Amino acid sequence: MDAASAAKDRVDRALALLERRLLELKSKAAGQVRTPDDDLFAPQPSSETDRARIHDLESAGRDAAEALSRAADAIRDTLAEQEAR
Repeated sequence: MDAASAAKDRVDRALALLERRLLELKSKAAGQVRTPDDDLFAPQPSSETDRARIHDLESAGRDAAEALSRAADAIRDTLAEQEAR
């Protein structure tokens, strides 16, 4: 497998992980009562359920950012190798 294919595979895996985490969060949210407003500037959550939901969203965001960062690093490495040739 060449470096470009390896980088593409890493990006595909990162995106699949992101999609899977997003679907998990959506399925959790579907089972809960929806808040009337998803405003980012809304007051602090008042229940433990809200805090857990926010924690899950923040965790998924960090996981996605890390996965995409690793994929971007792999692409940069591959491009650098290609340019060195």
